[in-house]
Amino acid sequence: MKTIQNITGLVILLLSVWACKDEYTEEFTANAPVYLTYEELRSAVKVTESRTLEVPGKIYFKDNLLFVNEMFEGIHILDMTNPANPENLGFIEIPGNVDIAIKNNTLYADSYIDLVAIDISDIDNPKEVNRVEDVFPYTLPKYDENYRLADIDEEKGVVIDWEITRVRQKMEYHYYPVYFFSNRDNFFMSDMANGGGAVPQGSTFGVGGSMARFGLYNTYLYTVDRAMLHIFDVSNDQQPKEIGQQGVGWDVETMFIYDDHMFFGMQSGMRVFSLEVPTVPKYLSSFWHTTSCDPVVVADGYAYITLRGGNTCGGAVNRLDVLQLSDDYVDNTLIASYPMEGPYGLGIDDEILFVCDGEAGLKVYDASDKIHISENQIATFPNINAYDVIPLNDYLFMIGEDGFYLYDYSDLQDIQQISFIPVDTND
Repeated sequence: MKTIQNITGLVILLLSVWACKDEYTEEFTANAPVYLTYEELRSAVKVTESRTLEVPGKIYFKDNLLFVNEMFEGIHILDMTNPANPENLGFIEIPGNVDIAIKNNTLYADSYIDLVAIDISDIDNPKEVNRVEDVFPYTLPKYDENYRLADIDEEKGVVIDWEITRVRQKMEYHYYPVYFFSNRDNFFMSDMANGGGAVPQGSTFGVGGSMARFGLYNTYLYTVDRAMLHIFDVSNDQQPKEIGQQGVGWDVETMFIYDDHMFFGMQSGMRVFSLEVPTVPKYLSSFWHTTSCDPVVVADGYAYITLRGGNTCGGAVNRLDVLQLSDDYVDNTLIASYPMEGPYGLGIDDEILFVCDGEAGLKVYDASDKIHISENQIATFPNINAYDVIPLNDYLFMIGEDGFYLYDYSDLQDIQQISFIPVDTND
């Protein structure tokens, strides 16, 4: 009996020692979060004096105004009334901004986890008029993968940066999406959908590039993250209302709206949804390809898809795919593929195709013969690391690693660069 008591006592002693031991705590060098509080985030939108481009992102055009995203910081406003001499009007500070869309005189922008509505009727004095809070995923900026992540306390605000430091914490794991770049925007054709080509002055919507994650259709704003489509009612421009969310796949990179349908560029392919019921998009079909970064544009019964391998996209394929779309967008057929160097965004205006082929520069093709596009190259502009384009009324707006370019392609045999705004390379 005494032996049993001794064993019991020893077990209790060992358990008490084990209970005191902090075996789930570890000290290590980590990416420690730097926060912007929610109060600071939601009082940060303001207009400042014009500034130079530093890390330009997506572009968007409406009513002779070009809006250029400055990654995670806000939006440059450029007056393009005189295309040969763009005027830098000012800068809208919007922390965490990557995407925008414009309906009438209201600009919609992401600001980390919030959607912000900004009145731009007085372009010299834009004002935040509404905000839908906590609608987007809590997402982290890129971090040094040589070190682990320290604990994230969402109550402290959004993470805007990292500090490499020693931390001591309990070992708990939580998945957070990390911002990645597809880099850049979306297209337009009418007040009903997004497309390319001519957009008359005063149209309800603006026009963006092929890298967009924001799109407008009728009285709805759509935004997409890696897997979820977020739907907003914007029938009252300045009072966006969240309708709900819908899963649309995985690894979604871009969204293009055309002919009452929604086309998602994904790392594994393209998915098509019908907007017959705008509040509940209906899945129709998929086109699968090797893993790659994958923007898509659509015009006149054809989809043009660039595939870029490497980086976050994986794979090693770099090419342009051309799909013939069926009338119901269900039975779509790959009719041609063309090798590329490292393509990003692209644009189509009638039968003229513009491809941003990364370090190989901008390439311009006559795409009227879909199975001989590579044989009908009109022009190439090397020595430009091109990201995305908007072809519009014989002008090509292009954003690249070293700045913004504007081309006049009214004469396809003599495409001219007419203006350039460089990136500020000074530290």
